[in-house]
Amino acid sequence: MSSSLLRSLFVSLAVGVAPALAQNAGQSAAPTPASLTANEIIHRVQRHNQARLDELRQYKATRHYAIEYKGFAHTVDAKMDVEVNYDSATGKSFRMVSQSGSNLLCDKVLKKAVDSEKEASQDKASTALNDTNYRFSLLGTDTVNGRPAYMLHEEPLREGKFLSRGKIWIDAEDFAVVKMETEPAKSPSFWISRTSINSSSVKTDGFWLPGKTRSETKVRIGGTAVLTIDYGTYQVVAAEMAGLGRK
Repeated sequence: MSSSLLRSLFVSLAVGVAPALAQNAGQSAAPTPASLTANEIIHRVQRHNQARLDELRQYKATRHYAIEYKGFAHTVDAKMDVEVNYDSATGKSFRMVSQSGSNLLCDKVLKKAVDSEKEASQDKASTALNDTNYRFSLLGTDTVNGRPAYMLHEEPLREGKFLSRGKIWIDAEDFAVVKMETEPAKSPSFWISRTSINSSSVKTDGFWLPGKTRSETKVRIGGTAVLTIDYGTYQVVAAEMAGLGRK
């Protein structure tokens, strides 16, 4: 998952324990991941990220942004669809397809989220998941979507604009970031008291890419804003496929 994107964005749905236990009854447990230190895991994450940069040539998807603000006895919301095209040579480009609801929320939140991603993608060094920007500690192992994963805590070494602190889950086979529960290392505004971000990744044609993000922001003067992003269905072109297309 693109960690720099997640740093730029402003609860969980409760489920019954009994149904979950019933659903999992009789299923075999996921294998236990190998014993690695936090630094060893992060180094493998870095190798995975570099391999993805080398192999992923293009992708296209239509994202669905939505924001809802509740406060002062009323609710305001907005939605925006954005087509995203990624090319390894030129980076990402964004084209707004549609928007509805509050123009203020579209302009001040949704469009700014897109602008923040553009800015973060141009400064990968300061947003990278590495020991220059973070201190990591291993919390244990877990299972994410039936796959074994390492669970780590990340603590930023400075209050960078796009850095965060919290828990991250690393797939034990692919060493991709597949889940995050974080908050910004630095509040983007005095008016924001707290922001929590939950995100997950999806594996498409062998590549781990952002799947869904939900952030909840508490405003000091009252009210709560919930931003959700559904990253849509990806159309992916890998390096080997691009080579075939040139023949």
